[in-house]
Amino acid sequence: MSVDAAELEELLKIYYSRLFPYSPYIKWLSYNNNEYLSKREFCFTLNGDIYLRYKSFSNVDEFKKELKTVNPFKIDVGAIYNVKPKDHKSFKSGSFAAVEREVVFDIDMTDYDEVRYCCSDAKICSDCWVFMKIAVRIIDEALKHDFGFKNLLWVYSGRRGVHCWIADESARKLTNNGRGAIADYLSLVIGGDQQAKKVTIPGIPHPSIKRSVNIISRYFEELMIDSQDFLGTPEKCQKVLSMFPAKTIQDDLQSWATSHQDSKTKWNKLKDAWSTFAKKRKLKNENNAIYEVVLQLCYPRLDVNVTKGLNHLLKSPFSVHPKTGRVCVPFLAQSVDNFDPFSVPTLKETIAEVDNWSGDSTVLDYAKTSLKPSIDLFKKFVRSCERENTEENKENSMSW
Repeated sequence: MSVDAAELEELLKIYYSRLFPYSPYIKWLSYNNNEYLSKREFCFTLNGDIYLRYKSFSNVDEFKKELKTVNPFKIDVGAIYNVKPKDHKSFKSGSFAAVEREVVFDIDMTDYDEVRYCCSDAKICSDCWVFMKIAVRIIDEALKHDFGFKNLLWVYSGRRGVHCWIADESARKLTNNGRGAIADYLSLVIGGDQQAKKVTIPGIPHPSIKRSVNIISRYFEELMIDSQDFLGTPEKCQKVLSMFPAKTIQDDLQSWATSHQDSKTKWNKLKDAWSTFAKKRKLKNENNAIYEVVLQLCYPRLDVNVTKGLNHLLKSPFSVHPKTGRVCVPFLAQSVDNFDPFSVPTLKETIAEVDNWSGDSTVLDYAKTSLKPSIDLFKKFVRSCERENTEENKENSMSW
């Protein structure tokens, strides 16, 4: 899908005038503190890939006026700085610094190209979208249960991936090292294109690894066997064999690799062959090798630099993807199985819904469209952030 730039420009004018959720959006990014907002960086990308960095605003009215005037094709959100970003040129080099921002994650389908066979590059389909379902479930569980974060906003990127924003105050105040520690903890698939084996589990698997394997197991047959046919050719089989520990069962399974059996039969035989091999040699933690293969095939691929960098920009919720025209809408992690990226409304469809509305004329424009559930979900998220801020302020006022 490709959107005509001239048409998108006209549609965006309507979107920014009538549909963009300004009030909850600014409440979120300011955490109800206009001074905080005034030090937040925004970046606008205009038609023709013209970038306007270090934009900052004092209140929602300023932001709304600028958005309607500039009419950006894309909105990126950055960090909170020690001074207003729009004034950064007035300060000496080194004195302008990012001090706070949400911890963010960027998961892109192109990073799965080595293990998906249905699509490649920017293309996605309902088959490979299951990789994103797995990623959301694994990362969401880890962030909530292993780190105790509560205010997570999951957002569809508008094309081929998902983003996660952690808005808890404890997350926003983390240093680059703290963010890096979280990213490293959640990174299991490590290695470049030339490295065959990219996951190694030393010793007894950590509970988070077992939890991830359990999540993947719910989707594995649908994704890897039925959709990707991951053992469907000798080349695919060799790739999977190379994920096992070196000098173990590879040589014994050459006939298995070239057989004409289906992927499900081959997978079961492979697991049996490994179990027999491990038992004969009395290997400890014999399931680790199977876990490693499953994780290398399906575990989330994170852009760790996005997470580690305090001043890294990330596409904003409710921005519009300029290639697809789809709105970057929030969704619930626990309902990710029901989230269909292909049913996310395009700007053209959304504006047509407003124009074709025949109900109560007093209804707000956004409520006339299929964006309503996403905006209502976003409002609920913002209220949760506000509650945390209120509770935090109460605790601070009671401290000695």
